[in-house]
Amino acid sequence: MDNPANAPGNGIAGFRLTQHTWMTELGNWIDAISPDGRRAGALLFDPKIIMLPGVRDRVVQSVMTDRRLVLAGLTGLIPVADVVATGDQVWLLTAQAVSPTVADLLAAGPVPADGAAAVLVETAQTLLALHASGVTHGSVHPRTVVITAEGAALLSERGLSDTVRGQVSPPERDTTGWASLARALAGSCEQSTPQAAGLFTRAAASATALGLSTARDTLLNERTALPGGTISRDALARAARDRSAFAQPPAYAQAPVVPHDEGDIVTLLHVPGRTPGPVQFGPGVGTEPRRPQTTAQRIWRDGRGEPAARAGKASRARRRRTILSTAVFAAVMAGAILAWYKLGERPDLAVVSIGVTAPKKTQGCDSSVLITGRVVTNGASGEIAYEWRKSLDDEVVKGTLRTEADRTSYTLPLRWNLQGKSTVKATATLRVLTPGPVRTDKASFTYRC
Repeated sequence: MDNPANAPGNGIAGFRLTQHTWMTELGNWIDAISPDGRRAGALLFDPKIIMLPGVRDRVVQSVMTDRRLVLAGLTGLIPVADVVATGDQVWLLTAQAVSPTVADLLAAGPVPADGAAAVLVETAQTLLALHASGVTHGSVHPRTVVITAEGAALLSERGLSDTVRGQVSPPERDTTGWASLARALAGSCEQSTPQAAGLFTRAAASATALGLSTARDTLLNERTALPGGTISRDALARAARDRSAFAQPPAYAQAPVVPHDEGDIVTLLHVPGRTPGPVQFGPGVGTEPRRPQTTAQRIWRDGRGEPAARAGKASRARRRRTILSTAVFAAVMAGAILAWYKLGERPDLAVVSIGVTAPKKTQGCDSSVLITGRVVTNGASGEIAYEWRKSLDDEVVKGTLRTEADRTSYTLPLRWNLQGKSTVKATATLRVLTPGPVRTDKASFTYRC
């Protein structure tokens, strides 16, 4: 693939491209500058991938899903500004820089332990929120974890790897990717802070065995293993700023922008509820049924048929107006999506995490022991089916729980009566069966008589 940074004009849809570019399985990522002058990113999809049947439409649907999640309050994802097509090229444009990544920091040397812990806690929280919303990332690894100038960890390429393959990864794949990320960060600080490395290794093992929620809690509860006993973004932010391509020597500086006419640009995003298909800007809109023109479409069409002597000036004026109109259209679209999300169907019920607690004190003769299960949901209404199992007999206590909208925490008690003379360790296991996936947690206590 030709280097897009060397393309005439070095820009796309108002985004200016720099000379800092790298290849991924999806195509060519380029550090860019948005129309309002902020750091951004541009992904030029590999044409051999994006032109496969159905891939482009699935990419659009994946991006629209992300937008709905962000508008609903989900943080931790790289925000997508637009997906556009020009000629045979398809571009994904982000409103946030997509470098440096954790892979960049690891290549430069040890990652600060307190910052590595922040990366792991924040990415675990983002993945848990995604899973609670019924979606997965599908490709969690150091190259898809971006570190901002403030030291925040954001996930990029959410769902895109699955999208081009026409598959949906289970949450366990994200958990495995997160555990590998934790082990990579453990290896980075093994020499400088071995206690922190041990904590990250334990968190990775917890994720694999018990899930991301337990792994996150391991990091939070055992932070005394970190330097100063704190989880902090400060050192990570400094490392990210040092590795930023925009802070590198002139070889990575912004490429000069030569005025040129980019031709027809089509935005592939559309407001949910509208007739499927791209919303088109610019001349050449073909055989689709006529629809009411948006402000952006009218501005694109202004000036058509002008004398040839004024064409260059008009083209530049159209580009300036297009940037403004695109911003207006984006605001209108965001409002429409938000209204659709709030007024349309609410998210399905999802279980975020479960936990079980038992008395720590040894229980005496003929005891009635209260075991407490706690379920955290995404705040949707619905029904939870669960069961309790006891280690000392074959009894299975089944139950259902009706959840309420906007409430997220529920208690599931189990009363266990024990009699007789013996000393045993009793274990109660809670299994939440639906909504899936099945989640399990357990707790034990000692009975002595």
